[in-house]
Amino acid sequence: MALNPDGTSAFEENTASLRELQRYAQETRRQLETELESIARWERDQKDLWFWEKLGRIPFMLLDKLTPQAIQKKIGQAIDELGGYVQTGGRYLVSEKSMLASLERTAKEAGYEGASVATVAQAGELPLAVMDRAADRLAESRKKIAAVQGATTGFGGLFTLAVDIPALLGLSLKVLQETAICYGFDPNDPRERVFIVKCLQFSSSDIVGKKAVLEELATYDGATDGKQLASQLQGWREVITTYRDNFGWKKLFQLVPVAGMLFGALLNKSTVNDVAEAGKMMYRKRRIIRRLGHLE
Repeated sequence: MALNPDGTSAFEENTASLRELQRYAQETRRQLETELESIARWERDQKDLWFWEKLGRIPFMLLDKLTPQAIQKKIGQAIDELGGYVQTGGRYLVSEKSMLASLERTAKEAGYEGASVATVAQAGELPLAVMDRAADRLAESRKKIAAVQGATTGFGGLFTLAVDIPALLGLSLKVLQETAICYGFDPNDPRERVFIVKCLQFSSSDIVGKKAVLEELATYDGATDGKQLASQLQGWREVITTYRDNFGWKKLFQLVPVAGMLFGALLNKSTVNDVAEAGKMMYRKRRIIRRLGHLE
């Protein structure tokens, strides 16, 4: 067995690192239950919508009449791409290595000097505060990118909107995958890709839709049966149709050239903010529940 310069083996070093991470993550039951209650309050807040969002529930038949054929075709392509993402990950999977390195830096900045985050499993052992900090930092970064992207593609109105749709979709999936890694969940896992698309659905749904998604995800970790997973994979079209209905309506405001810059920047930033918030709360809840389970 190869030894390090200090005489320890790589296995011993990794074991010691994992023990150190476990020691960092010893939140008390009281702390975890308090955090879980804060998520429950957030879920209750989702039962109402802003007036702006209520406008988006105008029958989709009207949207079909107003949306130019080119935009409808682009949204249709985005739907197909989301289906491909659920099945294979496609071109949307993020770099796990760079995310783990970012998590390790965040842990050290928070005072955990000995932290070594080489795997997603080790990321799941970090303190909740470190996970939250990393997720918040990523969300802020992605919102800025979304605003610039929306303003740029909104400048040309109809002519550049077709570019914005797949770009925003990719950014939304990226921030959800990064959030998953922050909380120790592997986005390469097909079950996590289904979960990510459901988070995407939640962020753009109405009250009824949000309630349905919350109820479904409440027992998500218990659905480990292979047949259940196959059913979830086959049902991705229903998830994406809901996303299409809400997403397409908001994009109509970007059709006006030049003025579309303002709408594009605000809408893209708002979309990514909603997606990042939903992803953080959903993954945070799963991590807290798992830790409470380990304390029992």
